[in-house]
Amino acid sequence: MPSPGQMTEYWARSRNLMITVLVLWFFFGFFIHFFVKALNQISFLGFPLGFYMAAQGSLIAFVAIIFWYAHRQNKIDEEFGVAED
Repeated sequence: MPSPGQMTEYWARSRNLMITVLVLWFFFGFFIHFFVKALNQISFLGFPLGFYMAAQGSLIAFVAIIFWYAHRQNKIDEEFGVAED
């Protein structure tokens, strides 16, 4: 069982990871779409980039964020000895 000091560090690192994920989610979910007209000047796979980010790009980014978050959180859990078997 981790000591109280270790648990404080564990929760601090978990909180920082969660904040990072929420910032990335906000960026791909809202911030990118504010600039859709400017992004439409750029073409990606034959589609305007603004359209692509709205239709596919943000969804791909969300899935990548989920897998990255799970991987990082698992590393934190293992480091502090609270990982699931």
